[in-house]
Amino acid sequence: MGPAEDHLQGIRGGRPARQAKPLDWQRSRFRYNQRPAHGGLFPSRSPHQPDDTRQTIEPRVAIITGASRGIGRAIAQRLAADGRLVVLVSRSAEALDEVRQQIEDAGGAAEVRPCDVSDSESLSAMIEAVASTHGRLDVLVNNAGMTRDGLILRMSDADFDQVIAVNLRSAFVACRAAARPMMRGRFGRVVNIGSVTGVIGNAGQANYAAAKAGLIGLTKSFAKELGPKGITANVVAPGFVETSMLDALPPQRREEVIRSLPVRRFAQPEEIAHVVSFVTSDLAGYLTGQVLVVDGGLAC
Repeated sequence: MGPAEDHLQGIRGGRPARQAKPLDWQRSRFRYNQRPAHGGLFPSRSPHQPDDTRQTIEPRVAIITGASRGIGRAIAQRLAADGRLVVLVSRSAEALDEVRQQIEDAGGAAEVRPCDVSDSESLSAMIEAVASTHGRLDVLVNNAGMTRDGLILRMSDADFDQVIAVNLRSAFVACRAAARPMMRGRFGRVVNIGSVTGVIGNAGQANYAAAKAGLIGLTKSFAKELGPKGITANVVAPGFVETSMLDALPPQRREEVIRSLPVRRFAQPEEIAHVVSFVTSDLAGYLTGQVLVVDGGLAC
C-alpha cells in the first residue's frame, strides 16, 4: 500500500485523520507566572501580598541604624541597590556622609540622620521626622550595637546597662516609633540584627548575650501584635563576621574559631546584607517572628 492508500485509510466522512503535532516543550512547559492570579496550585501572586504598584512611583523608605560601618553599611548599600531610599543613622555624621556618597555614586538614594540611639527621645523624634518628611516608613533595620565584654564577676552595672540600652532598648524604642507610620501604610518590614551569642550564649558576654536574646522575645511579640496590619518582624542573627568588632580577636583564637566552623571561614558583611534584603522585600510577607541564624554552622 502506497502513500495515497495510507492517506485514504485515514479518511472518515470525507475528512482526513488529524495528524499528531510535535510537542513544543517551550510552549507546554509549566510556567509559574502564567498561573491564574485567583487560583490554581501556585497563583502568580498571593492575594495577601501587598500591591506594590506605588513602589514604581516612589521607593520604599528604609531606616538603618548603625549604618556607618560593617554590617550596617553593607545593609544600607544593598537596600539602596534594591531601590529603597535609605536613611542612614549613626552618631557620626562624617562617617554617614561617606556612605551616602558611595550610595549616590552607585545610583542609589540616601539621606543622613545623625542620632544617638541610646537617647530614646532623640531616636523617636528622628523616626517620626523621617515618616513625616516622606509620608511613609516601610523598613526598619535595628543594627546599632556595642560590646563591653567581661566576666560576670568583674562586669559593672554601668557596662551591663549601657549594652542593654544600645542593643536592646533602642530597638524597642525604634519599633514603637515606627509602628504607627507602618500601620498607616498597611505595610512594614522590621529586622532586628541579633547574634548567635543571643541563641547559644558566650562566656565573657553576659550583657551582650542578654541583649541579643532579649531581641528575640521583643521581635516575636512585635510580630504577633502587628502582623494583622501587614507588618512583619524578624531577627537576623549573624555569627562571626569580618568587621572591626573582630579586630580584638587574637590570631591564634581566630584560627581556632575558623577551624570550628563547618564552612571554615568568617562571613562577609555583604552576606548578611543579602539575607536582610530578602527579609525586607515584598516577597517575604509570610515570614515573621523568626530567627534567621547566619553563622556558618557555628550553632548547628
